[in-house]
Amino acid sequence: MAERLKVVYIPDPENSNPWKEDIKEAVGRRHNLAIYDYKAPIAPQFQGVDVVIDLGGSWGTRAMADAANGSVKLWQILGNGFDHFDLEYWKSKKIPVANCPGFCSGIPLAECAMIFMLMLGRRWYETQSKLRHGVLYRPFGAELEGRRLGLIGFGASGRELARRARAFGMKLSAIDIRDIPSEEQREFGLEFAGKPADMDRVIGEADYVSLHLHLNNETRQMMNEQKLRLMKPTAYLINVARGALVDEQALYAALVEGWIGGAGIDVFGKEPVDPDNPLFKLPNVVTTPHIAGVTDGTSRRRAATAAENCDRIAAGQTPLYRVDV
Repeated sequence: MAERLKVVYIPDPENSNPWKEDIKEAVGRRHNLAIYDYKAPIAPQFQGVDVVIDLGGSWGTRAMADAANGSVKLWQILGNGFDHFDLEYWKSKKIPVANCPGFCSGIPLAECAMIFMLMLGRRWYETQSKLRHGVLYRPFGAELEGRRLGLIGFGASGRELARRARAFGMKLSAIDIRDIPSEEQREFGLEFAGKPADMDRVIGEADYVSLHLHLNNETRQMMNEQKLRLMKPTAYLINVARGALVDEQALYAALVEGWIGGAGIDVFGKEPVDPDNPLFKLPNVVTTPHIAGVTDGTSRRRAATAAENCDRIAAGQTPLYRVDV
């Protein structure tokens, strides 16, 4: 029987559940799990710890890494992106780091993107105004059937969105840094599959452009004025990935001046978002507060992934989904 590890979970103190309860269920039944106490001294809480589970990678500090250095065999980020995490510092401490990859949140991200597409096509903001003013049969909506969706990134969430968009009768184009195999193109019904060099073509042809990328130096503010001006004036931008993929000032100009038709936005360049963000006042924008991946399914799948890595460490195996190598 594999040993029981000493595991510490670092929660968001203001957003505890279901994340904490799912970690307790998945990890606590097989290992000795402690919940980090923000009011207690740091160093004793990491003494002899084998695995640290860090919600979103947002709560780990350098002081925690210093305290964990020497015993911790894995720092498990309970999230996909690690742009909020000081990875280079953890590397300098030689602490292995893993994340929970895209399959954990691909379904809810795709569902949120579909909600945005449907609401924008049916001009949801305008429908509520008409309803309150007693106006029937307006505004005139647009069906998704026959419209082209351009998927910028074809990882887990991009593929899940393709499944759903295909069921709505949409035409699909996708680009990715990898070669998308022909059998995968057939499986998801892609009419066009390209590489980053084909981005301008995909953006220019699409009725909906949906972003499914990690944030890094190459992708930061990728959707800038030049890219937004390539879009059709009737097209919509969807972002459930990372806010800083988009130049928000350029996006605001595009929405106000009519370069594009509208936008569905779950993530912002600066979070928490300023309540006075001018994007909130535009009738062609649908927004949510970074909740696309915040679902019961995501929480369970991420907890299961963390538990699997704990089991692998206990069995003397290499953890999955390392991001520090």
